[in-house]
Amino acid sequence: MTKILAFAGSARRESCNKQLVKFAAERARQQGADVTLIDLRDFEMPLYHGDLEESEGQPEAATRLFDLMKQHKGYLIACPEYNSSITPLLKNTIDWLSRPREGEPHMAAFAGKVAALLSASPGGLGGIRGLVTVRSILGNIGVHVVPKQFALSGANDAFDESGTLKDDKAVKQVDGVVKQLVITTAKLGES
Repeated sequence: MTKILAFAGSARRESCNKQLVKFAAERARQQGADVTLIDLRDFEMPLYHGDLEESEGQPEAATRLFDLMKQHKGYLIACPEYNSSITPLLKNTIDWLSRPREGEPHMAAFAGKVAALLSASPGGLGGIRGLVTVRSILGNIGVHVVPKQFALSGANDAFDESGTLKDDKAVKQVDGVVKQLVITTAKLGES
């Protein structure tokens, strides 16, 4: 079964990106994937810098997340947009998890993995500008990012009380992204 790790690059409790990734994770389960939904708040890490890594080593939370990521072939990521770019939380997470680890292949948490990107924002562009940066970073560290992506505009009013997207067109777009992730992850997992 295709194993996918789903998370949002936001620490906010009421994040619309957390709502979106939760919805998308359920759609991936309906398409036959084994999905683990996590909250990056549960993996708190200090701001990465080399001196800290040298003196204290890898944070325990980074090691836990690294081990979890190695168990999954695909990533479903909802990425908030901060000033047209990636959030500090998501960037810091990537920075810690991309560090070399003794006994592990180079970029073991990323190389050969598959990712699908989503974003949500109250604004009219839905956070799509930030996805350019996330796609570039992930691609540069060996992640195959599927071509389809989805940006949800007007996200504050996009979900009903049960957490389901109200707009059928948006649901179909999420399904398209998720389907591409599930199929690509399954195919690459066979090789």
